[in-house]
Amino acid sequence: MNTQFSFIILTYNEEVHLGRLLQSISDLNAPVFILDSGSTDKTVEIGERYGAVFLSHPFENHPKQWDYALKNAPIKTPWIICLDADQVVTPELKNRLLNFKDEEHPGINGIYFNRKNFFKGRWIKHGGYYPFYLLKMFRYDIGYSDTNENMDHRFIVPGELEIWKDGIILEENLKENNISFWIDKHNRYSDLVAQEEVERLMQMRTQTIQPRFWGSPDERTAWRKQLWWKLPRYVRPMIYFTQRIIFQLGILDGRTGVIFHFLQGFWFRLIVDIKIDEILKQQKDEH
Repeated sequence: MNTQFSFIILTYNEEVHLGRLLQSISDLNAPVFILDSGSTDKTVEIGERYGAVFLSHPFENHPKQWDYALKNAPIKTPWIICLDADQVVTPELKNRLLNFKDEEHPGINGIYFNRKNFFKGRWIKHGGYYPFYLLKMFRYDIGYSDTNENMDHRFIVPGELEIWKDGIILEENLKENNISFWIDKHNRYSDLVAQEEVERLMQMRTQTIQPRFWGSPDERTAWRKQLWWKLPRYVRPMIYFTQRIIFQLGILDGRTGVIFHFLQGFWFRLIVDIKIDEILKQQKDEH
C-alpha cells in the first residue's frame, strides 16, 4: 500500500464517473476514502469494487463537505489528494505521483495540479480556462477547507507551494451533456453565490486567502473576486463574458465553447445578480 499519500473523493450519484476516476488511480495503490452524501445509484458498489472506504454525511455545500471529509477520514499518510468524482488523473500526472517521495519535497506543504476542463466533449482551452491550477495535494496536518466560501470551494495551505504545470487532471461532468442538468445545477449554485455575496456586502463574511495579483493561483483568484464585488451588478456579467470571448480568445473554442462561455460567464453571473437584488429587496421589505 502507498505510504506517501491517500485520496479523498466526494460523491453523490456518481456511477457514471467514479469508475473512470478510480481506474485512473488504481496503479498508485493508495488508500482511497470516499465521502458520500446519500447516493441511490451504484456509486457505493463501484467504489467498494476498487477497495475504497466510504464515509457518509449529508450535503450542505462543497466547502463544508470537504471540511467534514478532512476531519473524519482516517488518514495515515503525510499527504492527501482531494479529487472530484468527475475528474481523471492523466498518465503524466500518475507517473509523477508514482515517483513521489515526501522527503524530496522538504518545506513544501501543497502542490497545484493543472486542469483541462471539458464541456459536451470539447476541451475548453481558452477564455481563461487553461492553464488552470487547482490546489489538490497537500500535507494532511496542514491544509484545510475554506468554509468562508459557499460554493467556490478551495483549500487553504499555509507555507510554500509547488505548481506542476504538466501534472494534469481532466475534468468532464458527463451529466452536463444534458443541458437541463447543467441549468438546474447552476441555478442551485446561483442561490449559494448570491447569498454569499449579500453576506459579504453586509460584512458578515471575510476572505480567508490574502488577495495578491502576483501571488499564488488562489491569491490571484481572491484578488479578482475583490475586483468583481466592486463592479456594478448587471454590467459585470457582460464585461466578464466579453473578456473571456474576445481578450482571452474564447471565440476560438468553437460553437460548443462559446455556448459554455456564455452560460458560465454571462448567464450564470446574471442570474446571481438578479438573485442578489431579490434578497436585498426581501430584506428591505422585512424591515
